[in-house]
Amino acid sequence: MWGLVRLLLAWLGGWGCMGRLAAPARAWAGSWGGPEPSLLRTRRSWVWNQFFVIEEYAGPEPVLIGKLHSDVDRGEGRTKYLLTGEGAGTVFVIDEATGNIHVTKSLDREEKAQYVLLAQAVDRASNRPLEPPSEFIIKVQDINDNPPIFPLGPYHATVPEMSNVGTSVIQVTAHDADDPSYGNSAKLVYTVLDGLPFFSVDPQTGVVRTAIPNMDRETQEEFLVVIQAKDMGGHMGGLSGSTTVTVTLSDVNDNPPKFPQSLYQFSVVETAGPGTLVGRLRAQDPDLGDNALMAYSILDGEGSEAFSISTDSQGRDGLLTVRKPLDFETRRAYSFRVEATNTLIDPAYLRRGPFKDVASVRVAVQDAPEPPAFTQAAYHLAVPENKAPGTLVGQVSATDLDSPASPIRYSILPHSDLERCFSIEPEDGTIRTAGPLDREARVWHNLTVLATELDSSAQASRVQVAIQTLDENDNAPQLAEPYDTFVCDSAAPSQLIQVIRALDRDEVGNNSRVSFHGPLGPDANFTIRDNQDGSASLLLPSRPAPPRQAPYLVPIELWDWGRPVLSSTATVTVSVCRCRPDGSVASCRPEAQLSPAGLSTGALLAIVTCVGTLLALVVLFVALRRQKQEALMVLEEEDVRENIITYDDEGGGEEDTEASTSAPCRTLTGRPRQRLAHQRRDVLPWARAPRQPRPPGPADVAQLLALRLREADEDPSVPPYDSVQVYGYEGRGSSCGSLSSLGSGSEIGGAPGPAEPLDDWGPLFRTLAELYGAKEPPAP
Repeated sequence: MWGLVRLLLAWLGGWGCMGRLAAPARAWAGSWGGPEPSLLRTRRSWVWNQFFVIEEYAGPEPVLIGKLHSDVDRGEGRTKYLLTGEGAGTVFVIDEATGNIHVTKSLDREEKAQYVLLAQAVDRASNRPLEPPSEFIIKVQDINDNPPIFPLGPYHATVPEMSNVGTSVIQVTAHDADDPSYGNSAKLVYTVLDGLPFFSVDPQTGVVRTAIPNMDRETQEEFLVVIQAKDMGGHMGGLSGSTTVTVTLSDVNDNPPKFPQSLYQFSVVETAGPGTLVGRLRAQDPDLGDNALMAYSILDGEGSEAFSISTDSQGRDGLLTVRKPLDFETRRAYSFRVEATNTLIDPAYLRRGPFKDVASVRVAVQDAPEPPAFTQAAYHLAVPENKAPGTLVGQVSATDLDSPASPIRYSILPHSDLERCFSIEPEDGTIRTAGPLDREARVWHNLTVLATELDSSAQASRVQVAIQTLDENDNAPQLAEPYDTFVCDSAAPSQLIQVIRALDRDEVGNNSRVSFHGPLGPDANFTIRDNQDGSASLLLPSRPAPPRQAPYLVPIELWDWGRPVLSSTATVTVSVCRCRPDGSVASCRPEAQLSPAGLSTGALLAIVTCVGTLLALVVLFVALRRQKQEALMVLEEEDVRENIITYDDEGGGEEDTEASTSAPCRTLTGRPRQRLAHQRRDVLPWARAPRQPRPPGPADVAQLLALRLREADEDPSVPPYDSVQVYGYEGRGSSCGSLSSLGSGSEIGGAPGPAEPLDDWGPLFRTLAELYGAKEPPAP
């Protein structure tokens, strides 16, 4: 076998090269796709034995693919061949002495189709180039080692159902990595492995087409087609690859709707209101999407009056509903036809129509317990006002539709007649007044009457009864408002003073028309003129009214035109006033002129009240002053000439821990004493003996008093008069109580003293006892 391979390589080498060539290297390279040949040519003397290598070859030893030989090589062994470039030294190796080139491993053309190398002959001893380097190409010879593949597979395609034969579905494309320019390794042929007889494929282009007509989606919606691509032109020995194409038939409106049954029967209760669902109808349509949408309609007028049909939100079912109230006693069944039609119709498939269907529908009305039914939807009654209780107003009537002979009970709902103005007969529904009515207080009364079956209290119905109160002439006319006006004393005769209006609470008409009648006669101070529009004018007579202090009271009679005629009398107050030139009032009472200008009666009363208050305060102050002077005079007559010394602290009982010192004495007038030129025995001298210091530590009141008395007794500069010392602080817990008159409610010598006599306190308190009214002790 190796011999055959070598013969093939030798043949290829002889076919691909020219043996010993004298052509320039660039001309050779250009013939194999190298650089463009130039005008400068250099002679070379290389010998080429081989420049092709078969891919995927794996031998036990390196394979000889060619030989390099230079003319300068004389066979003396002085020439050395060098090989550089792509794969030199790894993929390709050269024998330096002979120039033989070997490939060391299996090559794959799909990875690299050719290698560009550079050969050179140099002197072995000096490495000097013997010839210029020469570039050559080693091509990898292709073999059929790659099967076809479909890079975009698997495929999905859609084609409308009922398509004609040859309708294009999809194009599939396979790729072969082999060299398409060498042999048939990359020449592909497409065939259908699975999917016949429905689809076919173009062997050259790979276009998949329908192979049979009228494929029905409703019969089979999806097909799996297997396509094969084979190289070598499809001949034996070629490699192949396959892919799948999922073909889905899209829907077209090629099927008309069809009711699965010819008659539909439903039932509905007679009490079902409008809009109540009676049942569903569905016409079957095997199409999908919009092709299956349907519209329903009622063909017979009898059924369309009582029922209506519409399509649901999905557009598939027909919803049969009640259109108007049903009555079992009037009609117990309805029969009509319903039609279902496709909303979208494809003209290309009209031959398969018509695209509609009709079915019969029968609806039975079921009897149900019903409440009583009134003869009217609402009642409007009227009754005059002021009628006696028990006056007939009207009557309501209801009937039991299920059993017309069944008795009915009537009643008025309490919340609709809170004032209990009406009553109703339970048996016959007669409504009467329960008391007198007043139209002016309330015109309308809205009652709710309840009708209940006697044998079934749950069956009840209501009705509204509006009762109008009719007007009667029962209100006399009255003035619209109280009128209090004035007239200037300088007014001209027949001058308009006031427009007077009257009101009548009765209903508009003769009952509310008012006439005015005023004072008559030549002595009348004022006249009334009826304006015939519900008002009157108050005028001055031909002579003006004399001024006077009191206002005039003008009587006016008011009459209506009702039956019976009612009247009333009203009074208009008119004051005669003095007016300024501009017509404004200056004064309306004569006594007002006597008062000071600019002061009213109220101001004068306020002034008088203030003056009286001031006088009372003055009298009170004088009385208090006089009382104080009388008290001072008593003291002056006695001429006690005692020194009253005031202390801010007052000793107390056992709880007193700190005694207070006395302050310097002052006169009764509060002025400090002045130094006199000559000492007098009847006055207190300005100089006193120094006081003894208070003993250290706490002291009681008795010790403090004894100390102060001893100081007074031993002081030669003072007259033999006692000194009264007043303490402003009062101790607590003493059995003798308070030693001061502060807070006491009595004057000296007034109310009786303390409960315990001061005489019992001992000689130290003798002076206090004398001052507070105690009896002087008897002389020894």
